Amino acid sequence: MMTSVPETIGAAASGTWKLGDLPVHRIGFGAMRLTQPGAAFTQGPSSDRGRSIAVLRRAIELGVNHIDTAAFYFSPLRSANELINSALAPYADDLVITTKVGPGRDPSGAWTWATPEQLRGQVEENLRQLGRDHLDVVNLRIARSHRSASVAEHFGALAELREAGLIRHLGMSHATPDQLAEAQGIAPVVCVQNRYGIGSSPEDQALVRACGEQGIAFVPFFAIAGTGAEEGASGAESEEVRTVARAHGATPAQVRLAWTLHQGPHVLAIPGTGNPDHLAENVAAGALGLTSDELALLAP
Repeated sequence: MMTSVPETIGAAASGTWKLGDLPVHRIGFGAMRLTQPGAAFTQGPSSDRGRSIAVLRRAIELGVNHIDTAAFYFSPLRSANELINSALAPYADDLVITTKVGPGRDPSGAWTWATPEQLRGQVEENLRQLGRDHLDVVNLRIARSHRSASVAEHFGALAELREAGLIRHLGMSHATPDQLAEAQGIAPVVCVQNRYGIGSSPEDQALVRACGEQGIAFVPFFAIAGTGAEEGASGAESEEVRTVARAHGATPAQVRLAWTLHQGPHVLAIPGTGNPDHLAENVAAGALGLTSDELALLAP
């Protein structure tokens, strides 16, 4: 029997989880694609400001109360944090905004990486851009070149800012199990934000399970884009994904999001888009139930 996913369903249908003491719906919104209509982090055209603001406000109307952003999400004319501030301030009491520090970009777009001493400046930049006196959740984003390095100094610097009241909760991004364990020895970790989706490795699956066992939210990025990463989804889908999508009258992107949410009650989703129609489809994926046979078909 065909089951369709209503596009107007709200984010509450996805269930809830807590980032520390902050409850959020499991379908959230990622702000990376707000600033450019195409691939992120390029010198290409900037997004239409009015359209991006409308997408953010529509997300809130649909019940989204978890937005993921970063100060380094910007294009030549747009800043994700400024768009969030303009669209949503004064913020609703239940809105949780998560950001990332570690990476930075100069005005030309070139990447830099903060030293432990520079992290306070990045935190303060996010505070200024978002117009807040504290940040709900700050993830320490680990560079690809530091996947085996100690995070003690960087995470310790953020823990000090947490003690000072500038940050409420801390998380990790692009982290290994060893780095997560090291960070937890310094301060509580409420979430891990790593690349994850259909086709992920057994090692990735193990980290998802470990987070669930410890009550840590797992917040995958590129759950839809997959290997397309910053470029976005390629449009080429496996026959398995297409088969499940046809059975539910859903899109492949909705199936990918639903599969992600089925990996555990602690798994969240933060799909990003600058398209209001795609936004509604993404949020609706939280209501898509997959059978055990379908999950087995989609298993890595």
